[in-house]
Amino acid sequence: MAANARPVVFIHGLWLHASSWEPWIEKFRAAGYEPVAPGWPNEPGTVAEARADPDAVADIGIDEAAGRFAEVATALGDDTILIGHSFGGLIAEKLLGEGIGAGAVAIDPAQIKGVLPLPLAQLRSGFPALGNPANLHRAVSLTAAQFRYGFGNALDEEESNALYERWTIPSPARPLFQAAAANFVMRSPAAVNTGREPRGPLLLISGTADHTVPDVVTRSTLKQYRDSMAITELQQFEGRGHSLTIDHGWGDVADAVLTWLEAQGL
Repeated sequence: MAANARPVVFIHGLWLHASSWEPWIEKFRAAGYEPVAPGWPNEPGTVAEARADPDAVADIGIDEAAGRFAEVATALGDDTILIGHSFGGLIAEKLLGEGIGAGAVAIDPAQIKGVLPLPLAQLRSGFPALGNPANLHRAVSLTAAQFRYGFGNALDEEESNALYERWTIPSPARPLFQAAAANFVMRSPAAVNTGREPRGPLLLISGTADHTVPDVVTRSTLKQYRDSMAITELQQFEGRGHSLTIDHGWGDVADAVLTWLEAQGL
């Protein structure tokens, strides 16, 4: 690690491989950070390998994934920044609430316990996994059409299909079931200590056209932090969908994150 370079841990969500963070890693390294993007537990090293062995990640839940990233972040030191997308965003929030990391950015974060809105678009996006209770212990793949609805709805079909071919992998369905049931389970893995004090600053980012994590869900997540004195902010990207970390406009989101980190002294 370069001297005085602050570590950054990128945490991806369901249906994308860890390598989907590669452009972000290059940008953040050029900005003076020392970024890493580990996979989820048992995640194969490449997209092709992950597609060839979907059972490798079957039945991995939120706690198992959070434990993996907690180990990585803790080993890198207390000044580590956590940046997550979708369920990676939920994990970034969860770890920050446990006192891990100097600050976090949660991009289109999956809903945490306490968030009540459940828009129809979100239900439809989760249906490939949630539609069959037997999927709880399985890994599930999306079709190109399902990816277009859940991730690429704000893109033209050509770009959505290209992203699908480049980055998508089978993912465990268990986190979706855990998040869906969070408000009915006393000790849900989707629970986050939103009232922790002190903690590092947190930025929530939403795409206003997101189907998988609609903007209303992210705004409701922000409200869960209303009793905290720690810095918690929301940035909205108009007309952007769940693909905003990997599509043609990813650089705008990354630049906004870098600007916010600088403003926070991170």
